[in-house]
Amino acid sequence: MNIAFYAPMKSPRHPVPSGDRHIARLLIQAMQYAGHDTWLASRLRSWDGAGCGAFQHRVRDVADGVVRRVVRHIERRPATARPDLWFTYHVYHKAPDWIGPRISARLGIPYVIAEASYAPKQERGPWDLGHRQTENAIRSAEAAFALNPADIPAVTPLLSPNASMATIDPFVDVTSIDAQRQRADSRAALAELHNLDSDQPWLVAVAMMRYGDKLASYRSLAQALSTLLELDWQVLLVGDGPARDTVEHAFEPLAERTRWIGQQPSAAVLGLLDNADIFVWPAINEAYGMAILEAQACGTPVVAARAGGVESIVVDDETGLLVEQGDVAAFASAVRLLLTDAPMRIRLGANAHSKVRRQHNLADAAAQIDRTLQAVLKTSPSESRR
Repeated sequence: MNIAFYAPMKSPRHPVPSGDRHIARLLIQAMQYAGHDTWLASRLRSWDGAGCGAFQHRVRDVADGVVRRVVRHIERRPATARPDLWFTYHVYHKAPDWIGPRISARLGIPYVIAEASYAPKQERGPWDLGHRQTENAIRSAEAAFALNPADIPAVTPLLSPNASMATIDPFVDVTSIDAQRQRADSRAALAELHNLDSDQPWLVAVAMMRYGDKLASYRSLAQALSTLLELDWQVLLVGDGPARDTVEHAFEPLAERTRWIGQQPSAAVLGLLDNADIFVWPAINEAYGMAILEAQACGTPVVAARAGGVESIVVDDETGLLVEQGDVAAFASAVRLLLTDAPMRIRLGANAHSKVRRQHNLADAAAQIDRTLQAVLKTSPSESRR
């Protein structure tokens, strides 16, 4: 089938690294893997991080013209090249979908969403307009995919009686990861490049350095590691962003043990994950974290918090260690345990490597998505009107 894809928060074609963009690209890849011609329908970005009502109204107004242009472009295509279905990824009050429901209705095709979240507390707040449009989009959907189980309870009641709620296990392209790992630098080469002691355990964190939850996670990590100074370890911080100076300030007491790796291409990141001993991330308000999943795909055990969907990809005491969100002391204790128990690190890493290949792979995700989309086309009232 032909699928029109849209991501209102971040276009998958934007070059700046982002977990959200990475997931969007993986979804496109999964649908293409299943044999569907999937293409980006629009780059309109509706994201409003500040809660600015004027901006939200402006995006809504701009969307009117986008709807007309996209519909006109599609109607000029040969019938065989027109979309059978519209697929929008990541819809919530800060990034509502102003175009997908309307274009789907105009074309008479099913509207499907993935990773929609709904927060009733946002009603009449600074994102009220986006909140209301998100509700409208969810109610318009003929199927919804949940990557984060935490979204299901709030979204399901808004779906129409005939709409389906399906889950997708967060996934990675294991074949691509393994190929990049084979080409990555060795531990000895990385030690020389980043002035590391290859005989000490390496801790690694991979995340953008943004204000808000990311910065809170970095600060929590620095606090936890500052209680482990009697042990041997070094930490590699992979990422960059507007909060870099503030993150550096938080890690000043750990300056001799910290290596600032900066923003890196995918292959380099995987090489660091592959050679690290423990992936450490407090995961404050994390949806689930693609870097956490990629670390496990590389056979690296994880210490993280039970936040959002993290529990759906990290199994406590099987592929990593989980603690309560915000509990700095418990996080430090979990890191201490893995630092002092190499056999445990090896066991958890091996289990993580196996679990990703068994449960979080591209082929299975493609099959999960395909089954739901095929069912939507068979039962959709939109299709009967075409």
